[in-house]
Amino acid sequence: MIELVVEALVPDTTEGSLADLPGRNAHLDPQGIAFSKKASAGSWSHVTWSEFAADVDSVAKGLIAQGVAVGDRVGLMSRTRYEWTLLDFAVWRAGGVVVPIYETSSADQVQWILGDSDARVVVVETDAHRATVEGARESLPVLEHIVQIEGGGVDGLREQGQDVPESDLHDRSSSLDRSSISTIIYTSGTTGRPKGCELTHDNFLALAENAIEKLSGVVRASGSSTLLFLPLAHVFARFIEVLCVAARARMGHSSDIRSLLDDFATFRPTFVLAVPRVFEKIYNSAEAKAAADGKGKIFLRAVTVAIAHSEALDAGGPSLPLRVQHAVFDRLVYGKLRAAMGGQVSYAVSGGGPLGTRLGHFFRGIGVTILEGYGLTETTAPVTVNTPDKIKIGTVGPPLPGCGVRIDADGEILTRGVGVFAGYHDNEQATHEAMDDDGWFHTGDIGELDADGYLKITGRKKEIIVTAGGKNVAPAVLEDRLRAHPLVSQCIVVGEGKPFIGVLVTLDSEMWPLWAKAHGLADLSITEAPNTPVVLEALQTAIDRANEAVSRAESIRKFAILPDDFTEENGYLTPSLKLKRPLVLKDFADEVEKLYG
Repeated sequence: MIELVVEALVPDTTEGSLADLPGRNAHLDPQGIAFSKKASAGSWSHVTWSEFAADVDSVAKGLIAQGVAVGDRVGLMSRTRYEWTLLDFAVWRAGGVVVPIYETSSADQVQWILGDSDARVVVVETDAHRATVEGARESLPVLEHIVQIEGGGVDGLREQGQDVPESDLHDRSSSLDRSSISTIIYTSGTTGRPKGCELTHDNFLALAENAIEKLSGVVRASGSSTLLFLPLAHVFARFIEVLCVAARARMGHSSDIRSLLDDFATFRPTFVLAVPRVFEKIYNSAEAKAAADGKGKIFLRAVTVAIAHSEALDAGGPSLPLRVQHAVFDRLVYGKLRAAMGGQVSYAVSGGGPLGTRLGHFFRGIGVTILEGYGLTETTAPVTVNTPDKIKIGTVGPPLPGCGVRIDADGEILTRGVGVFAGYHDNEQATHEAMDDDGWFHTGDIGELDADGYLKITGRKKEIIVTAGGKNVAPAVLEDRLRAHPLVSQCIVVGEGKPFIGVLVTLDSEMWPLWAKAHGLADLSITEAPNTPVVLEALQTAIDRANEAVSRAESIRKFAILPDDFTEENGYLTPSLKLKRPLVLKDFADEVEKLYG
């Protein structure tokens, strides 16, 4: 057993809550820019800290007028937008508990979350969201009000709260302390019903305060800002929201991934957060576009130099010839990639899954350092993270201050610290199964700590494949490398009880037109691709590269291309883009068996 606990940098306290942050910031920096709201194409309007605090108070009064009492749950179903953050803090100011719901959730999921949490009020964004809730309302006896953002509902709350006295807000905030439950976030549910993770005000505050001290060069740098585009129903984006408010870093919201590059260009963030799939898409799009424009060889050479330059930073520094090549490609390639992200991004924070060393070195090589971290909903997002002072690409960094990591005898990662949740809502058995008596939480992930205390994730405990020959195989290593290919959208490594490892692959419909054009297949549809020799050869090359990371006994021997992608819409991906392995293996059992026929 190996264990590492890092002492907190911020003294432990029971005082204060998330509800206090807007008022505190308004007092410290009333005219400072808190948020930039998208006004129209290419322009943003600004909200000061004093304006935000006043807005939070007026909406909180409206919630009180609707009958929200201290501890009452308020559902929130919306895309990423300013009103989400406003409502988050307004619910906390009113003494309530926020229950986030992905805006893509099904009626069954919405019914379960609102019913299990006993939400009294739910705020939705659109007519479609309202219809989803209305369809489940008969089975939600506790639910009293539905507020719709796009129907003027937030303005309605402001009006309803005009007669609520200031003393009521003071009493609500005074009733909270750091041990109070701030939110119940339901896990994405790759197996079974989602469980509600109860996170306290202290989970967010203490973790954010310690992260700010450790990452001050990122979140407290002059003019620091970020553009949120991940779903705020996810704990990762939610933590960054709190982190920015606690650090007084300017924040914007982008709700449409199709306009993300345009929003980057006009907002110009200094740091961003994303899941690995976003970075894979950025890389694959750039590679495919370069190939389609006849500049594929130049781009691949630029990639090689970027990776070599980054690797050299960890080995005494790049040589003069490498520095010269890097400077040339900075003008030709890297500068354009940075410009596509707004031109000011120095750091990106990656979580929600493993990034892969090649992408990590590539992005650092072009001037955007990715700080890869690790965490779960139950840990309020980050437990570990790489920091600017010392980065080890290929790891998820050391524990943050106030956090600890233990590697159990079977390789499972356990964690404890300021971010670890209070427990699962109304589910003592699940809480007991997940927590040791001494406060260590079982993550279900497999990993190792190196001599410097940096954590490396090697797989999921429940996803380890045992072949017929008794070889234990962690599929994540192979899958991460395979998804780096422009053609690959999703993949699942198989082989439980089988003589060798295989993989099912889906093709990326967004990348196909560019890739096909670059390879002389412009007239070929993606439905014809699985039977095309050029495509099969490209995928085999990608598999050969993935196999370089493992032993021969762990390597992929055969593959099959599925006709359709795994998506959230068809039920094979969770809202946080995690693959529902049991469901895929069940529904595609015949395709798996064909690999071994």
